[in-house]
Amino acid sequence: MIALPPPNAEIVARREEIVAALRAIVPGEGTISEALRLKPYETDGLSAYRQVPLAVVLPQTTEQVAAVMRHCHANGIRVVPRGAGTSLSGGALPLADAVVIGLMRMNRILEIDFDDRLAVVEAGVTNLGITRAVEHEGFFYAPDPSSQLACMIGGNVGMNSGGAHCLKYGVTANNLLGLKMVTPTGEIVEIGGDHLDSAGYDWLGLVTGSEGMLGIVTEVTVRILRGPEGARAMLAAFRGTEVAGAAVDAIIGSGIIPVALEFMDRPCIHACEAFAHAGYPLDAEAMLIIEVEGSEREQDELLDRIHAICARFDPISLRVAQTAEESIAIWKGRKGAFGAVGRISPDYLCMDGTIPTGELPHVLKRIGEMSAQYGLGVANVFHAGDGNLHPLIMFDANDAESFRKAEAFGAEILKLCVEVGGCLTGEHGVGVEKRDLMPYQFRPHELDQQRRIKSAFDPAWLLNPHKVFPLSPALS
Repeated sequence: MIALPPPNAEIVARREEIVAALRAIVPGEGTISEALRLKPYETDGLSAYRQVPLAVVLPQTTEQVAAVMRHCHANGIRVVPRGAGTSLSGGALPLADAVVIGLMRMNRILEIDFDDRLAVVEAGVTNLGITRAVEHEGFFYAPDPSSQLACMIGGNVGMNSGGAHCLKYGVTANNLLGLKMVTPTGEIVEIGGDHLDSAGYDWLGLVTGSEGMLGIVTEVTVRILRGPEGARAMLAAFRGTEVAGAAVDAIIGSGIIPVALEFMDRPCIHACEAFAHAGYPLDAEAMLIIEVEGSEREQDELLDRIHAICARFDPISLRVAQTAEESIAIWKGRKGAFGAVGRISPDYLCMDGTIPTGELPHVLKRIGEMSAQYGLGVANVFHAGDGNLHPLIMFDANDAESFRKAEAFGAEILKLCVEVGGCLTGEHGVGVEKRDLMPYQFRPHELDQQRRIKSAFDPAWLLNPHKVFPLSPALS
C-alpha cells in the first residue's frame, strides 16, 4: 500500500481563510470548496487511491495561475496541478492540505502556423483536439496515447506521453518546441519557442516528463506534421506469447520501423473482440497489429517484407488490410482495450515499464509465471515496437488481499524490467505508484542529484509533493 503523509494541521485549520483568498483571485465557479464538488478531484486514473483536497481552483489565464502560485508559496500551501485526471500513476493524487489547480478551462487554440508546421495551444486542450484543429489542412499531431480523446497536452508534457504511433514519430519530447510555465514562486517563464534547438541549456528536456514537480505548464508549442499519403495495417496471430515476442524482435532487427507495432495476448484479444467485434482470431495466444504508411508502393513493399518475417514464426493467420475501412476495424479493438478489459474484471492495475525488444520473449514468459504464482489474471497489451509494456493485472479492489497481491505482482514486473536493462516507466510516469521502486533503478547519489534539481526549482517542496521520490523524513 502507498503511504500518504499526514496533513499539515495548521494549513487545514486555515481552510476558510485560504479559500477566501483563492476566490479573490479566481472568483465564482472558479474556486471550489464544497465537499460534494471536491469529490471528482479526489483521485485520477489510479483510482485505488483517493484523497479529497483542501480546495480546487480552475483558472482561465496564465496570470491567474501565477497569482495562485504566489499566494500558495507565500503561505506555505502545497499545490497539485491537474489536467484531465487520466494519469495512471497517481500523478494528480491530491493531499488533504493541498490546493488542486485544474487547467481544464485553459482550452484555447492560440495559434496555428501551417507554413512553419506548429501550433500554440493552452495546457487544457486535449491531445486529439490538436489534430482536429489542423486536420482540415492535412496535418496532425503525432503522439497518440490511448486516452487521447480526454487527456490534455499539459499532462502529456508532464508525463512525456507516447502512444501507438510513437515508434516512428517519437513521444511528446520529440514533438515539442516550446512552453510557457509558472514556477512554484509564481513567476512566468517561457522556454523554447517556434523553432528547433534553442540556445543554452535544454530546459525543455528537463521540464518535459518532470510530472508537474518543477512548474505548471500553461501553454505549449507543438510540431504538427503533414499526414502520410496513406496507411495500412495487418494482423499477425501466433500460438504463443513468446513466439510473438520473437517476431517483434525480428521485425525491428530487420531495420524496418513500422509506424506502429502493437501486441495483445489471448485474454486481451477475447476482451477486445467481445467489445469491438473487430474480427480478431480467438484461437490465437498472441496477436500483433502492425501498421505501415507511405505511398501504395511503399506500403506494399513494407507489408510484403513484414509478412515474410512473420511467416517464419509459424503464425496461425496473417491478414493484411486492403482498404482504409479494414485498417480502422483492426485498430478498433486495440484503441478500446483498456475499457474492454474493464468489462471482464472488477478492477485492474495498468502497469507501465520499458524493456529492450530482444528481452520480450523472456519477460512475457516470466509475467505468465508470476500470474500463476500470485493467482491473478493478466492481460498484456502494449507498444511492442519500442518495448513499452502495459500488463493489466486483474484484481478486486474490494478484497484487500487481492489488492495487495496485485501491487506486489506489479512491483515484480517493474523490477524485472529494470533487471533486463529497461526502466520503470515508458509513458505513464512515476507518480506515487512507482515512487518506492525508484531505488531499484537509481543509486542513492543519483536520486540525491534529482532531488537537488527539484529543490532548485521548488526549495520548499510545495509543488506536487510526495511524488516520484521515495519519502524522506526531511521532506515529508
